Amino acid sequence: MKTLQHSLLLLIALTVFACKEEKKEATPTDGHAVQVDTLPVLPQEMPGNTYAPVDISPMDMSYFPVDYPKIKMANGTVAPPVARVVYSRPHLQKRRLFSGILKHDEPWRLGANESTEIDLYKNVTIDGKKIKAGRYILYCIPHKDSWTIVLNSNIDTWGLKQDPAKDIERFKVSATFNNPILEYFTMVFEKTDTGANLVIGWDDVVVKLPISF
Repeated sequence: MKTLQHSLLLLIALTVFACKEEKKEATPTDGHAVQVDTLPVLPQEMPGNTYAPVDISPMDMSYFPVDYPKIKMANGTVAPPVARVVYSRPHLQKRRLFSGILKHDEPWRLGANESTEIDLYKNVTIDGKKIKAGRYILYCIPHKDSWTIVLNSNIDTWGLKQDPAKDIERFKVSATFNNPILEYFTMVFEKTDTGANLVIGWDDVVVKLPISF
């Protein structure tokens, strides 16, 4: 019986000693606790698109009235929209607009990739100038305190090189700064008392093109 008790005591002692040694190995000499690695295992890189490369500046569109396709889905008899703009969204990627992307007084395509397009479904007045319904491209010339927004007829083109010979009208609108920073270039319509503004924003810069109808 005593032999059995001695054996049990010896087994308990060995177990306690082993636990102490394990804790000692898990504690570094500098006194800081060991951090368990809880980071999940990252999956392998997702495969690419077989049919076309994925664009980091995706195409987007904005309507007036805002969310017109949803309005039409809910009410099939709704009147046609007034305007739609189609553009691609570049993003800042840790740059600033006028120190890493744009230059003052040099034309810019108002987006990325193909020329930015605006569809006008009815005759409108833009910044006091009458514009017929139709499909146009937009580009701009950013100045220090204002932007020149250009309506051009050279549709279905790549946006990097404009053709001023096909300009329809030019509109000079003021620019505001120190707005909340937008990572992605954005074009949206906002309702006004006389129609809508086409709001153009990126980084902390915002310009508004007034459209009346």
